[in-house]
Amino acid sequence: MTKLENPVLMATIGGAQGLRGEVRAKAYTADAGALGDYGHLHSMDGRSFEVLEIREMKNVVVVRFRGVNDRNAAEALNGLELYIERDNLPDEELEEDEFYYADLEGLEARDDKGVSYGTVTGVFDFGAGDLLELKGPGKRPVLIPFSEASVLEIDLEAGTLLIDPLAAGLVDDPEELSKFTPDKPKKKK
Repeated sequence: MTKLENPVLMATIGGAQGLRGEVRAKAYTADAGALGDYGHLHSMDGRSFEVLEIREMKNVVVVRFRGVNDRNAAEALNGLELYIERDNLPDEELEEDEFYYADLEGLEARDDKGVSYGTVTGVFDFGAGDLLELKGPGKRPVLIPFSEASVLEIDLEAGTLLIDPLAAGLVDDPEELSKFTPDKPKKKK
């Protein structure tokens, strides 16, 4: 049983593929076929999975794991999320201004005046662009767009994000918002 300190989601297992224990999986890596290059994959319940074979198929990869030898065993894995330890990701391949989304979690979001809006607790993509979830003490979580307009600077070493609260939708500036209000309907004479 392995307990991960800083887990990074790498794949979600879908249905069984064939009779030999293969599964379809949605890989969250830049190169879906490289899923097995990061070492053993782990589930949150402590199980470890070694990739024996992997091949790409349309929008998923087909994977065969050590010890999963028949369709019944493969079907039992449906919906299982697989993780690796953050330290297993290759930092040396990143450019100077590149980072992993997992590195954003825990960063404090501040504006140019030093006002804190909470810490990043998640990065999501629901199809219309990336969103950062911010959670402050005693506050409900809020989602802000992860765009150049709302996130101005990322400082991993200092553990902070510089944000524009107006562009992120965190504050209302009546002067600025008045420009975007629709025209009032005109009265008939």
